[in-house]
Amino acid sequence: MDYWAEQGYVVLGLDYFEGDSKAFLNLDDGTFDYPAWIKAKQARADVLVPPWIEAVRERYGKGAKYFCVGYCFGAPYVMDYLKTDWILAGAFGHPAFLNEYHFQGIKRPLLMCCAEVDHTFPIAARRRAEDMLVAQHATYSIAVFGGVKHGFALRGDPSVPAERWAKEESARMVLDWFGHFGGSA
Repeated sequence: MDYWAEQGYVVLGLDYFEGDSKAFLNLDDGTFDYPAWIKAKQARADVLVPPWIEAVRERYGKGAKYFCVGYCFGAPYVMDYLKTDWILAGAFGHPAFLNEYHFQGIKRPLLMCCAEVDHTFPIAARRRAEDMLVAQHATYSIAVFGGVKHGFALRGDPSVPAERWAKEESARMVLDWFGHFGGSA
């Protein structure tokens, strides 16, 4: 987010987790029920996102240029808003929780920044998504970053050249994608 703000964009982000980030969890604790935690966060985000979006649109106006980006948890929300007419373009990186429904009927351009190794968006799902986008003549682009895994765009290790490059290139690609579809800082 800082990178895009440094390029002059107004960047806003909703805290889907309301301060209860996965980064603060002890996932090694055998008693922690991760599936229940994520299900509760998804249900809560489904409540938080619509009024937050409306507040942003009210604050910045219906004539503003809107783009959306989602990493991991946020990818389904990007896909939902690409089915509207007011978003100019969207992007996601190492998505999670996507299914075929999310790729049906998108109206706006989509950039997909994917990891070569991704348990949440494996090769078969990525290829199916592309088949669906081709069938509906969607405007899209896919970048698959070799040598990286899920989380590269947020948690990539800057001391590992492939991870650092993938993270930085992904952010630059999103910026260029938005610029191509009418964005300017």
